Amino acid sequence: LNKNVPIFVCTMAYPTVPCPLHIFEPCYRLMIRRCMETGTRQFGMCISDPVKGFADYGCILEIRNVEFFADGRSVVDSIGKRRFKVIQHSQRDGYNTADIEYIEDQKVD
Repeated sequence: LNKNVPIFVCTMAYPTVPCPLHIFEPCYRLMIRRCMETGTRQFGMCISDPVKGFADYGCILEIRNVEFFADGRSVVDSIGKRRFKVIQHSQRDGYNTADIEYIEDQKVD
């Protein structure tokens, strides 16, 4: 998962830290549905950037659970997995996507 990764532009996310989300915008509802249907259950989270649209660094979030409501909204229980660097910004069906490269952390003894 490093080409055309869906990007949720919202807040800062970190590996191992839970990130609960309330999804209500149509583009992100579509994005979450696709993440679940394709089985990846993952998407990137980046903070906003006024020039590029979103930051050059972010964190992959893994969806642990989704609760869908009758009106189309959902609550997503996700957790941070891996940090990444954005190689190329793009868009798909109203939401942002990116080609990414994972950042490997050095283990501390």
